[in-house]
Amino acid sequence: MKKFNFLKFSKGHYFGIAVLLILIGIMQIFIFWYKSKPSSTTIALSQDEKNWLASQNEIDSLKEVNQESSNKIYPFNPNFITDYKGYKLGMTIAQIDKLHNLRKQNKYVNSNAEFQKLTGVSDVWMKQYAQYFKFPDWVTNMSLNKYPSNSENKYQKFEKKETKIVVQDINTANQVELEKVYMIGEKLAVKIIAEREKFGGFANMEQLSFIWGISPEAIEDLNKKFQIKSVGNLKKIKINELSIKELQQFPYFNYTIAKNIVTYRSMNGEFKNIEDLTKVKQFPIEKLKIIAVYLEF
Repeated sequence: MKKFNFLKFSKGHYFGIAVLLILIGIMQIFIFWYKSKPSSTTIALSQDEKNWLASQNEIDSLKEVNQESSNKIYPFNPNFITDYKGYKLGMTIAQIDKLHNLRKQNKYVNSNAEFQKLTGVSDVWMKQYAQYFKFPDWVTNMSLNKYPSNSENKYQKFEKKETKIVVQDINTANQVELEKVYMIGEKLAVKIIAEREKFGGFANMEQLSFIWGISPEAIEDLNKKFQIKSVGNLKKIKINELSIKELQQFPYFNYTIAKNIVTYRSMNGEFKNIEDLTKVKQFPIEKLKIIAVYLEF
C-alpha cells in the first residue's frame, strides 16, 4: 500500500515559512512600538481640548450668573415706574398712564392696596411684584390716623419738610452735579454724560433707565433733581436715507434692527411716520416714543 506523507515539505517550503514568520514578528514589533510611542500632537490636542472645555464651562457659568442678574428684581418705589419698567413688568399702557397722571398732580400712592386700586392690576400681578415695592420710610412709618381715609383725600399730597431741591437740566449737568445723586459715583456720572453725547441730548428722562448699572433708587433721585429743560442739538436720524452701517450707530439700533429697517424700506418704500416702523421685525416698540424724537422722515 502506498503511503502519503502530507507533512513532508521541500526546502523551498521551509524557506517560505521562515520568511513569513519573520515578517509576522517584524509587524508585531512595529505595531507594539507604534502604539507605545508618545505622540506630542495627541497630547497637545488633548490639552487644548481640556483648556477649551474649561473655558466653555467658565463662560457658561458667567452666562448663568448674568442671566440671573438680569432677571433679578430689586426693590423699587412703584410711584416711579417708567414706561419701560412697566412694559417689562407686564403692565398695560393704560395702567401705566393712570400712575403717571396721578404723579403729574404731585400725588402718590402710599400702599399696595392704593396702587392696585388705581392701576387695576390683577391679584396675580400683585402677588408676583408687590413684594418688591419700597415706599419711602417717612411714608411707611407714618401713622394711618394722621391722614383722612375718605376717598376724596385717598392719594395724599405729601410735603416733606426738607431743603428745597433746585431742579436742574439733565442736558447741561456736569459730572460733579451728577455725582451728588444717590448711588451715582464717578463711573456712572461719566457714563450718563457719554450716553447724552451719543444722542446730542436726552429727549426723555426715561432714557436714563436704559443705561446699564443705574439702580431704581438712583433713577428715583435723578427724577427728583433733574428734568429735561432744553433738548440741545439732538442728533437726528434720516430714517429713509441711512445705510445699515449708519443706522446701527444709533444707540437703540443694533445690526439686526438696522438691517430689518433697510430691508423693509427697500420692499415697501419710504417710512412716512413712526407707526410704519412698528411693522419692522424686532423693532424696540417699548422705546418707540423716545426714538420718534430722533427721527427725520
